[in-house]
Amino acid sequence: MGKERCTAVVLAGGQGKRMGTAVAKQYLLIREKPVLYYSLEVFEQSGVIDDVILVVGSGQIPYCKEEIVGKYGFQKVRAVVEGGAERYHSVWAGLQAAEAFLPDYIFIHDGARPFVDGNILEHAFEEVKECRACVVGMPVKDTIKIADEQGYIHTTPKRSLVWQIQTPQVFAADLIVSSYRMLMEKEQEYLEQRIQITDDAMVVETVCGCPVKLVEGSYKNIKITTPEDLKIAEIFASEKQEEKDVKK
Repeated sequence: MGKERCTAVVLAGGQGKRMGTAVAKQYLLIREKPVLYYSLEVFEQSGVIDDVILVVGSGQIPYCKEEIVGKYGFQKVRAVVEGGAERYHSVWAGLQAAEAFLPDYIFIHDGARPFVDGNILEHAFEEVKECRACVVGMPVKDTIKIADEQGYIHTTPKRSLVWQIQTPQVFAADLIVSSYRMLMEKEQEYLEQRIQITDDAMVVETVCGCPVKLVEGSYKNIKITTPEDLKIAEIFASEKQEEKDVKK
């Protein structure tokens, strides 16, 4: 039996309203390279990932093909497709494109998380082969409070059991594709029930009732959302470059 085929669906269609810039956050520069470049570089160099599907915003396909894929020579990016109004619409567009490559496993990653690394991909791959569904995250450092409707503390969950969820979120291909297909078929029903789908694990949990394993990622695997995040990213990118220079 040959190596299982792994396809990454990278979401790069966000508008970045909280960033307060005219340029979408995934195209902002960190050390003179766009945010999106960094995660694509990791997938390009990974022995785990075979194909990358890049999902972009409306009208961004020509720009991404020329200024991201072409400019930096990303050979694993097999398709650039347009996403939809909500995150789950964009994921579905990426999954449909990914099916053409007959993957065994699919890694879904936010393009605004530039500091995913090879170790995270390898650990997630080992876990998904065992459990069919896993998400990367980290235990929270702070005490978390659950509020009631009036803004008072309702409960305090045990900190050791609370994780902040990151990406990639990794699934057996048949599981995630069938879950999303069912989600799209029942979309109106979920909307009427006010069920908010905020990540891919929720789709698998809600639609299929499938358990999802937590895999430790990295506290550096941040999502670029605010100007403060961009400043932190500059520091992480500098450290990453210094590590590369030392290895040379």
